Amino acid sequence: MTLSSAQSSPKAKHCADLLGTGPSIDELVPALSLLGEKLARVLPGHLARFSGGEPPVVRIGMPMDCNLASIQADIETLASHTLMAVGPEGRPMLATFEAAPVLCLIDRAFGGRGIVPDPLPDTLPLSAELLLARLEKAIAGALTTVFGGEEEHNVRPLRRDTSLRYLNPFDKREDLLQLSLEVEEPGFDPWSFSIAFPQATLAAVTTVPRHPVKRRAAQTAPNPAAEPFGSMPVPVTAVLVDMTIGFSRLTSLKPGDVLPVAVARSVPLQVDGRTIATGTIGEVEDRVAVQILQAF
Repeated sequence: MTLSSAQSSPKAKHCADLLGTGPSIDELVPALSLLGEKLARVLPGHLARFSGGEPPVVRIGMPMDCNLASIQADIETLASHTLMAVGPEGRPMLATFEAAPVLCLIDRAFGGRGIVPDPLPDTLPLSAELLLARLEKAIAGALTTVFGGEEEHNVRPLRRDTSLRYLNPFDKREDLLQLSLEVEEPGFDPWSFSIAFPQATLAAVTTVPRHPVKRRAAQTAPNPAAEPFGSMPVPVTAVLVDMTIGFSRLTSLKPGDVLPVAVARSVPLQVDGRTIATGTIGEVEDRVAVQILQAF
């Protein structure tokens, strides 16, 4: 069978509403933070063999967006990168270990105090490769547990290289989210490593709430005659007189003084200082009344 691309049939167009879109970076950041918190609780048990049997304390940093180029730019010295995969689909992720903490762990494994050679070697020794293999297995086991612990969540190391270019884990322009983890042990300097996830991998292994877009219902004006507004008491003020007098006259007022006033032909009715209507003064059953002429 021959496949032709020059004169192929028109490509099918899929409905975006049916396919949907994956979670955005903004949605994945809190999901990765939650994953990191779980990993900080699970990983110490898997790292205990590297710290004399006592589980260390693992602290997580803030998730950072990056790509392969920025990861490479942030590394100033020798480092080892491990491509890992999760599940039967082999969704990729990248673990990065700088050489200094790896060589420190090797020195401690041989009874030393964690002395790091200065300057660092150009390549990692065989002992470092062996330790990294054990470290990768421990981290993969912790990630498998955090992802759910089922077969579909199984994490496995695939290959390792000190060059991201040769490792080529995924497209160098692909957007990633990176989680840094710091391991603290009593009596020793903390050491760290990082794990970078493509968006598709992270979306597959974390629970990101996906809410359908709800159309906003057409808003209708509230009915002032209906509850809870209908029985609400509202103070209304009719301004019969609005006059100006001098300050000296004001300060000399005393009981019995008479102030000549003129009632306006149009009396404003106000609620909380805002005029809602105007009317004229009248009388109903021996009581002063206002007849509404205009309402706003």
